Order: sequence, then C-alpha cells, then structure tokens
Amino acid sequence: MRTVESRVQNWLFPQFLLLTLLPISLAAFQGWKRLSDSPIVVPRGNSWEASGTFNPAVVSVGKRIVMLYRAQDSAGVSRLGYAESDDGIHFSREAEPVLGPETPYEQGGGVEDPRIVQLGSLYYLTYTAYNKKDAQLCMAVSGDLRHWERKGILLPAYQGNWNVGWTKSGAIVSKKIAGKYWMYWLGTAADRVDEMGLSYSDDLVHWTEATKTPVLPRRAGKFDSRVVEPGPPPLLTSTSIILIYNGADDALVYRMGIAVFDRKDPRKLLYRSEVPVFEPELQWEKSGQVPNVVFAEGLATREGKLLVYYGGADKYVGVLQAPKPILPSEVLPK
Repeated sequence: MRTVESRVQNWLFPQFLLLTLLPISLAAFQGWKRLSDSPIVVPRGNSWEASGTFNPAVVSVGKRIVMLYRAQDSAGVSRLGYAESDDGIHFSREAEPVLGPETPYEQGGGVEDPRIVQLGSLYYLTYTAYNKKDAQLCMAVSGDLRHWERKGILLPAYQGNWNVGWTKSGAIVSKKIAGKYWMYWLGTAADRVDEMGLSYSDDLVHWTEATKTPVLPRRAGKFDSRVVEPGPPPLLTSTSIILIYNGADDALVYRMGIAVFDRKDPRKLLYRSEVPVFEPELQWEKSGQVPNVVFAEGLATREGKLLVYYGGADKYVGVLQAPKPILPSEVLPK
C-alpha cells in the first residue's frame, strides 16, 4: 500500500496553482490520519439503527459538533439519527431518529445520506428520498437540528439536461456567488455512469441546471471511472470552491478525491485529484453492508484542524484529521 506521503506527491497542485491559487506547503497535505482506528458510531439494538449507522453530516454548534447520520433497520429502511460531541470523536446519540420516512417519495426506502449547511439562523439539510422505485434529492429546513420542515423534491429523477436517472447528494455552497445559491449533486448519464452536476437557485427550493453536461465527469481508468459524487458542502477561499468528493472505480471501490472550482464561476474547474487522497484500508472500511467504501459527507473543525466524517462499508462512521489545515486558514469557519 502506498503511503499518504507518496500519494500526496502525485496529487499536489501544479506549480502555477500553488503560487496563484492555494499558496500552501507540502506539510499541509501530509499526515492525514484516522482519529480512531475503530468506528466512532456503530449499529445498535434491534430497531431503527440495527443494521447500519453511516454516511454522516456534521455541523458545528458553539463548541459542540452535531452529527446527523443515516441509520438502517433490518428491513433496509433509512432514518436520520442525531448525535453530539464535545471532542469530535465521542458522540452521545439520541434514542429516536429526528427524520424518518413520511411522504410517498420516502416510503419503503426512507431518508438517506444527509448534508448540512448553515445559512443565517437556519440549517438546510439535503437528503436522498428513496421509495424503492426512485431516489430523488430533497431538502428539509430546521432552526434547531431536531425538528425539520420538508421543502420537497429539489431535483426530480429522470429529468435534466443530461441526467436520465436518480438524483442524490446535494452539496450546497455556503455563500451566494453572483447573487445565486449553488449546489453540486449526483445524476446518472445516458451511459449509466453516475456523474456530478451543478445547479443554481434564488430561494434554495427551485433549482436550475447550470451546465449542459456534467460539471465533473467520470474518468476512464481512474479511481472515479464509475461514480463521481459530491461529498460534504464545499469549503471556500477568496478565489476557490474546494470540494471533497467520492469516486468509485469500475469495481465500485469508493475513495475520496478533491476538486477545486473558481469562486467567481462555480462551473469552472481549476484542479482535480489524479489519485485518491483517502481509500479503504481497515477491515471495517472493507467489510460491511457494501464492501470497500469510504464515503465523506461531513466536515467540521476542531482546534484549527479539519475533521472529515465518513461512512465505512455502508455500516459505520469514521473520522479523519489533518494535523494542519488541508487548505489556507481563511477557509475555516471563524
């Protein structure tokens, strides 16, 4: 297995980007490590979270980190559980889910794979609704992270400029650009490969596609040859939109990569990982409900360090840390 350091040398920005876009040293990319070699959230009981607890969204609330994680029961129905932590590793979980299937577009499969972004005093949750027939990207809004008001389907399945299948994985940019909200998402192209799209909105509910083709397409022969899927809501610098994304190859092994878009034009790609920055290595990342999966959906900071929360093998939650910020300090929440 290649070391993190050797992988880093292959995916650092070209020299001109290091000078003009992200002026950081090699040390900022080194030392990615798991904060725990064991999962930090695991299935429990024989009810709504008996079979899987994975794919978490997180948000910082004061000194705490709040996590909403996908939980599956023995029938495969998904709900969202609520957990809190003071240190970003040890989480206290509530006994009941905070969001479960209620609408026709959620019945049978449930609510899956959340992402959270805070805009003003409200939290905007994107999630996948699955009714055993269609998976569609939806939204709910909350002021306290426990009580959620549904806003409905954001991107209907089988519609769009290039998408011919399901819609999933909405990663919303946390600030307006050119007077619009922007969101990266997953759709299925005509060749049945899952790729990344981009849409914009005035109100966060009604969305318009920004491109005629995928904004981040698959790459044959690479770690993202079969699936290119947004991870957590992007980080922002004064010049850039930095998106950690999940890629799967033809064998459906899921790894993480990084894409950088222009802060002034979210459609314009500036940089993309040639090799993955993180991949399944531990037993619980390789064996679970779906083998060989590390899948990022949550970002937070603790003591100036970036924490990445991910699902392992569609069964567990893990967390990564970089000892120095992966990006300049200006991208970190104040």
